[in-house]
Amino acid sequence: MMSTEEVAMRLVELCKGTEWKKAVDELYANDIVSVEPHTVGNVPAEVKGIDRVRGKNDWWEKNMEVHDSKVSGPFVAGDTFVVRFDVDATDKNSKERMHTSEVGWWSSEQRKREKGTRSESDGHCRS
Repeated sequence: MMSTEEVAMRLVELCKGTEWKKAVDELYANDIVSVEPHTVGNVPAEVKGIDRVRGKNDWWEKNMEVHDSKVSGPFVAGDTFVVRFDVDATDKNSKERMHTSEVGWWSSEQRKREKGTRSESDGHCRS
């Protein structure tokens, strides 16, 4: 079983390489609960289950063009950790360019058991 620090480091490694889907497949629990500050598009603020989280990732890829992203951390404390995401992206539909700074929080009580939340600076989110 991976320690919280190992899970956190692996998540950052995958995200820095923009391997978001691999991070979900490798590290997230089947019963993950992902919570955002609000609904975005047709994606509800809270989704439960790995398939719904994959759907959020699919929505992001379909609707956003990412120009640049930076990942900072992880910052580990006990069985939780946070990671900062700075993203420069354009909404493919509205053509609006946005710069977001988000903090993701995960709890890792046991391997493949995370709960992620993100809050963002300008109302746009990704997970």
